[in-house]
Amino acid sequence: MLIILSSTNIQSNVKSFRLTASGIVQGVGFRPFVFRIALKSGVRGFVRNLSGSEVEIVIQGNSENISRFFSLFFLNLPPMSRLEQVTITPFDGEILENFKILKSEVIRYEASQIPPDFSVCSDCMREVLDSRNRRYRYPFNSCVNCGPRFSMMMKVPYDRENTAMSKFPLCDECAQEYSDPDNERRFDAQGISCPKCGPRLYLEDLYGNRLDGDPIALTGKLLAEGKIIAIKGIGGFHIACDPFNDDIVLMLRARKGRPSKPFAIMSISSDVISNFAEMSPVERDILESPERPIVLLRKREDSPISRYVSPGLDREGFFLYYTPLHYMLLSEVKGNTLIMTSANKHGYPMCVTESCVKEKLNGIVDYLLYHDRDIVNRVDDSVIKFTGDRFHILRRGRGYAPLWIRMKGKFKGPAIALGAELQNAGAVMFDDKVILTQYVGDTDRLENLREMEKMLNFLMDTYNVRPRAVLVDKNPSYQSRQIAQKMLEKFPMEMVEVQHHFAHVLSVAADHGLDEGVAIAIDGVGYGDDGNAWGGEILRFAGDEYERAYHLKYVPYPGGDVNALKPRRMLAIFLSQIMSLEEAGKTAGLNENEIAMLRSSLRVNRIYTSSTGRFLDSVSAFLGVCDQRRYEGEPAIMLEASARGGRLLDLNIPVVGNEIDTSEAFRWLLSEQGKVNDIALTVQYRLGEALAKAALKLNPQLILFSGGAAVNEYILKGLKENSEGIEVITPRRVPSNDGGIALGQAHYLLLSQQS
Repeated sequence: MLIILSSTNIQSNVKSFRLTASGIVQGVGFRPFVFRIALKSGVRGFVRNLSGSEVEIVIQGNSENISRFFSLFFLNLPPMSRLEQVTITPFDGEILENFKILKSEVIRYEASQIPPDFSVCSDCMREVLDSRNRRYRYPFNSCVNCGPRFSMMMKVPYDRENTAMSKFPLCDECAQEYSDPDNERRFDAQGISCPKCGPRLYLEDLYGNRLDGDPIALTGKLLAEGKIIAIKGIGGFHIACDPFNDDIVLMLRARKGRPSKPFAIMSISSDVISNFAEMSPVERDILESPERPIVLLRKREDSPISRYVSPGLDREGFFLYYTPLHYMLLSEVKGNTLIMTSANKHGYPMCVTESCVKEKLNGIVDYLLYHDRDIVNRVDDSVIKFTGDRFHILRRGRGYAPLWIRMKGKFKGPAIALGAELQNAGAVMFDDKVILTQYVGDTDRLENLREMEKMLNFLMDTYNVRPRAVLVDKNPSYQSRQIAQKMLEKFPMEMVEVQHHFAHVLSVAADHGLDEGVAIAIDGVGYGDDGNAWGGEILRFAGDEYERAYHLKYVPYPGGDVNALKPRRMLAIFLSQIMSLEEAGKTAGLNENEIAMLRSSLRVNRIYTSSTGRFLDSVSAFLGVCDQRRYEGEPAIMLEASARGGRLLDLNIPVVGNEIDTSEAFRWLLSEQGKVNDIALTVQYRLGEALAKAALKLNPQLILFSGGAAVNEYILKGLKENSEGIEVITPRRVPSNDGGIALGQAHYLLLSQQS
């Protein structure tokens, strides 16, 4: 926390100061906290929210009063607040008579953070479960320490009238709590409500026919009967059904057109989850944290959860209830556990309205359980994976977004970054801050592109940003450039292109406060400086300049992205480097027509790739683990899963010139007759080892590691164990995948302005 104190020349017995507090200080009970400690310390003055999401405090009193206030202030902050900076200056205004909470002002001294959504706290759950409490079985109970924030905010400052709660006036009892300074959880708490004055819950079929009775009990009964139900949460709808019944899970897959992509599982407690999966203490802590993300845990072999929930994988995504509604619903069903997957068609945004469910999910869900509080900002569940004890964000959404990241220096002017294309997120930059949007999804789809534009506009309006630059990926075909073109028409600014893998590298550098180093970026493909499809890169960089020192051996890439969908075709291409194309095609399992088509494509091919993703896909296909891609990264993810329990075999993937020669891995595969898990583990581990050997030639002090494939536990293990004691660092606050690209682009702009 930074404290900025300006000197004061006030000589009177009454001392007056203005404090501007920034961080997470709106929507977390900060104003009522300041009010209470002001009364305890005997100071006069006021506290109010400002439009930059900061809080202004004025205090007046003698030295003893002021000293006591500061002591109480810094030692007793509200549990969900995060104080980043406090600026203290003399206040030259009139002498005040008492201490008040003033109406929020549309002025800004210091930008502050928009609070993310918080899971329900234990105090609120105790009230929900207490039959003597007036909030008994109330699905929307919350207080200053919990509940939705960002997802229901229309604008700042965080006041009730600026949120989706504006249409729910407080009843007399809630108003009394709101006005009572001694009520630490509800005094001046903007989002509170109760059964008398808050949102209502309804259960309907897809044609608008409402079911009479307790919606939660009825939903539990329908789920037990095998129905599939859309459930409105904080940031969007989930699709819920029984995870223990194979037939129901397969029916959901058939209806959703989702043959293999895993579903997330929500449970009522970590103890219940421990019946289905293994978890370390740190994984349990993250599961139970206020952010309540989905955590990928290793399955137990005797788990009763249907094998069709995450077919072919050794991990399953689990998360805990984060609203009273979820808790009560889980209490009604067998095993206190449900599939809770995003309510969307494949590739489309998650539904946030009842009309979306009825229009787009008709034929997928049987009923919808919804409430009448609007979802203003769509926020997907965050997803976390641990490799060993290393924390990786795979999807940055609820609980984490839109928290900002402070940079080492200040931008010369505000700007925006548009990230890449898949699993995308954008960012707004000003001063020394980068504010990433929540996970938006694949912006090659128009609906997600519009969502990106909406969220960037929200952040620009919130922080009064008028960008002077827009950062884009170098790939000229990315649809996100459409937003850039609109911005260029609206604002006088420049468009800056950043190479994809350099942006991956710089996302790690920004996260750790670095401006030079040696880095590895491994992923599917990204547009390279030479026009080829890069994807296995070792870069040495200083500031905004970099050298491509090593990369995975180039192989032909005819047809571009079609190769990602057909791992056996890519396998044939890799094998054709060490045998004839005819032999390679037959070994890869292609028929005569497919071989002929590939031969024709290779004749005119001008594109080559160093893709780690395509290498892993090909190994997966060779081993018979997965030979088709039905969701992003499926063959590589299944290859990683297939290595569980494997042992390391002899294999050398050499560094030849400036290339890591992956063809040696296929020579070895053709001769090795061991177990699949041994072979899968060995190839992935040895690739990490080869990356380490190449990086060490550059004499690094640290090795930065990022890209979509950087979360592979065996590659990371091979890299770390062969780096000769050099520390390997990965992103901590953004995804290694393309969800972190916008941060890397922002860091590029900052470094270029400093050079």
